[in-house]
Amino acid sequence: VQLQAFGGGLVQAGDSLRLSCAASGGTFNRYAMGWFRQAPGKEREFVTAINYSGDSSYFGDSKKRRFSISRDNAKNTVYLQINNLQLEDTAVYYCAAKGCPYSGDYYMYEYWGQGTQVTVSS
Repeated sequence: VQLQAFGGGLVQAGDSLRLSCAASGGTFNRYAMGWFRQAPGKEREFVTAINYSGDSSYFGDSKKRRFSISRDNAKNTVYLQINNLQLEDTAVYYCAAKGCPYSGDYYMYEYWGQGTQVTVSS
């Protein structure tokens, strides 16, 4: 499975942003999908994950309030909506895929996208 994340950019604090991750080369609806992020000098952090059908999701600590995840299996795409962006959201955001069930552990994911940079300015 090949994953390509896009939609990042330079935004202002308080803005909203939707990241997308397009999958190809596999049966998308067989995979749970996750979003992780990594800020400079920090470890990769789990943001959220969604199950294969899109009816169940799981969030990392303190992420539920401003983040949401969704998927469109017809388009082989998973989305990450980030509302009220904060400076601490600056990071490279990665999408990842694994066989079901979903997980918050990055080492459980088999396939990774290249990441998309989100930079939040004040």
